[in-house]
Amino acid sequence: MSLRIVFMGTPAFSVPTLSALADAGHEVAAVYSQPPRPAGRRGLAPTPSPVAVEAERLGAEVRTPVSLKSAEEQAAFAALKSDIAIVVAYGLLLPQAVLDAPRHGALNGHASLLPRWRGAAPIQRAIEARDVATGVMVMRMEAGLDTGPVALTMETTIGPQDTAGDLHERLSALCAQGVVEALARLEAGTLAFEAQDAIAARTGRETVYARKIDKGETAVDFTLPAADVAARINAFSPFPGAWTMIDFGAGPERVKLLRALPIAGDGAPGRLLDEGLTIACADGAVQIREAQRAGGKAMAADILLRGASPVAGSFAGAR
Repeated sequence: MSLRIVFMGTPAFSVPTLSALADAGHEVAAVYSQPPRPAGRRGLAPTPSPVAVEAERLGAEVRTPVSLKSAEEQAAFAALKSDIAIVVAYGLLLPQAVLDAPRHGALNGHASLLPRWRGAAPIQRAIEARDVATGVMVMRMEAGLDTGPVALTMETTIGPQDTAGDLHERLSALCAQGVVEALARLEAGTLAFEAQDAIAARTGRETVYARKIDKGETAVDFTLPAADVAARINAFSPFPGAWTMIDFGAGPERVKLLRALPIAGDGAPGRLLDEGLTIACADGAVQIREAQRAGGKAMAADILLRGASPVAGSFAGAR
């Protein structure tokens, strides 16, 4: 058996799920993605989303409406006569008329252990909060923000050096597995749902919202404990990237810190403790494992330091 699916997604995170659905033999009636936008520097031509590119490779119809609020767009969606909509990081509000149009409604793959980290940046906020685990939940979509009942959970641990980029890759793969499994259960008549209130009561997880990352958060504050500093650095890597100013001998320059590990160390917060990238914090120190100098490429710290060493005893900080 196969289902007639409308897939709705935009970033690279969503692509493995779309590919897995096609590989599983489901009929992709149409793919909805956000409209093409300029990529990189200003002046470049609008670029289709990663999901749109994959949909074209699969030979699926691609639709990129700016909104789904109009009666015309909702009628066009309903005319697809789909069995189910699959939504993974689409980025547009789905009106109730859209949620109700498919025969089995809409399922969403969300990258957190709900009800913890509803909202826009669940991967980053889980790392920043020093959670020990996260995952993907496949839930039935409702009008509220990530409030629907959950059908399936796929978990993974968060390691001490895991960045948002690392988790993005693992969770993207888990999402594809979870959505395909959920549809197999739907076809078999065994897909069951658990309300998020019941999950919270059973697990002790409280409802927390994962607000969008603001660039004002990205300057590193070394007056925090080392574990918190490292967590924020890892959470914001690779984008938007936590940063500080470091003196490599020619005066302070802005450096993105892209992977860090909390270690023992003693010194005034922000002081570089050696000619490597070990920086004192309020409690302990962080050892920078990956960084990017202005105008350069992201690289492992040991490779970056072959060209220049920071001035030991100088201070890093947002200045």
